[in-house]
Amino acid sequence: MNKKFVLAIDAGTTSSRAILFDKNGKINGVAQYEFNQLFPKEGWVEHDAEEIWNTQLKAINDVLNNSNVDITQIDSIGITNQRETTVIWDKKTGKPVFNAIVWQDRRTADFCKELIKKGKDKVILDKTGLVIDAYFSGTKIKWILDKKEEFRSKANQGELIFGTIDTWLIWNLTKGEYHVTDPSNASRTLLYNIHDDDWDDELLSIFNVPKNILPKVIDSSSLIVKTDKSIFGESIPISGIAGDQQASLFGQLCLNPGDVKNTYGTGCFCVMNTGDKVVRSKNKMLSTIGWRINGKLTYALEGSVFVAGALVQWLRDKLEIISESSEIEELAKTVDANGGITFIPALSGLGSPYWDPFAQGAIFGLNRGTKKGHIARAALESIALRTRDIIIEMQKDAGIEFKNLKVDGGASNNDLLMQIQSNLLGNKVIRPKTTETTAIGAAFMAGLATGFWSNISELSNLWEMDKIFNPNEDFDSKSIIDLWDKRIGKILSD
Repeated sequence: MNKKFVLAIDAGTTSSRAILFDKNGKINGVAQYEFNQLFPKEGWVEHDAEEIWNTQLKAINDVLNNSNVDITQIDSIGITNQRETTVIWDKKTGKPVFNAIVWQDRRTADFCKELIKKGKDKVILDKTGLVIDAYFSGTKIKWILDKKEEFRSKANQGELIFGTIDTWLIWNLTKGEYHVTDPSNASRTLLYNIHDDDWDDELLSIFNVPKNILPKVIDSSSLIVKTDKSIFGESIPISGIAGDQQASLFGQLCLNPGDVKNTYGTGCFCVMNTGDKVVRSKNKMLSTIGWRINGKLTYALEGSVFVAGALVQWLRDKLEIISESSEIEELAKTVDANGGITFIPALSGLGSPYWDPFAQGAIFGLNRGTKKGHIARAALESIALRTRDIIIEMQKDAGIEFKNLKVDGGASNNDLLMQIQSNLLGNKVIRPKTTETTAIGAAFMAGLATGFWSNISELSNLWEMDKIFNPNEDFDSKSIIDLWDKRIGKILSD
């Protein structure tokens, strides 16, 4: 066989990436392009879907050229994507009718309040495992279709179609032949019944979404889709699809019930495998589909922090206290403690377990002695504290105590943040050698479908540990947590 690599498309919130993985799970090449973040109004976040496609295609071509890899050496493609971000486009022209509305966007928060007042929260929770929140795709779809009478008319006539970013990229990679998604992405729309594993007519009625605009839902690891030959000169299987957090769970090989990981990306997402059972949360965690392989569903429990790496980006771009995101660790190390500062990172409302779309960020404890280092350190602590919020509640739902936390994502390379996380949890934090677990999870799914990797056991041998962070007994966790619990209540909107 001449097939030496699996190509992972990592369609993130701030950048389009392409990564080549070899048979040993090692990275052979990476290409990445950031795209514009659009903020047309307060609380609104948009992307140009065509810019996402163009930067993604450029990243793919560049990683192949820069690595001297011929397209004939590519076994398959796995796609992982920012979830919930919503694109609606014209079926004939392939052109989006509106900018992609990003998962962070809060414009539909008032509509969500109306649904809750009408008592729709219970049926939606029962069927989808999700709380009603502007985070998810369903309200975004409705908002776009309601924007113009023409949009809703064309949608009803089957002339417009909807997709999350995976669906949008597959549509373009196949020149419009395939309009598909997988259950991990479908389960984040508020329109998908995770028990029946299908789009739900009652939910579609609640959100006034016509069924004919929705993609077909296929296995997360399957041989159904191939790229159009004109794109790369060869037709390549797109045999892995998963939303970024589910892909990360798979990439961390958290394949047994009770296994848990936390990804530190634009947001922070803690996910636990719950096997073939839907765990109903009593503490505002999300029940979701992890993946579907060979027709069999694996479920997960998830807690979502909307702002993590995005907070560091904000300190860089808005406060300008650092010029590169990587500088945050050294700046935080210029002080020994946070100087009494608590940073509440509610720049896009608050996710689990608060679910307050109207909450706003705050910095408490400022005084004349406050330095940039104190703010930087408190910002890192806030990321770890939000993760702790989730884990405490998730343990209650699962009825188990975590022995350790597997971590990944860009910010997991920040040793200080990982040490703070271990200190605040009082548990081991384990970082793998490959922190690109989101991408490798999609690659694993793709390669399993084609036989590039023969089975799960072969994948298990590829996971390698980089570092363990153990709790520091001298760290004053209690005072940090006490101040956090006291101060976060002050910014909640209720």
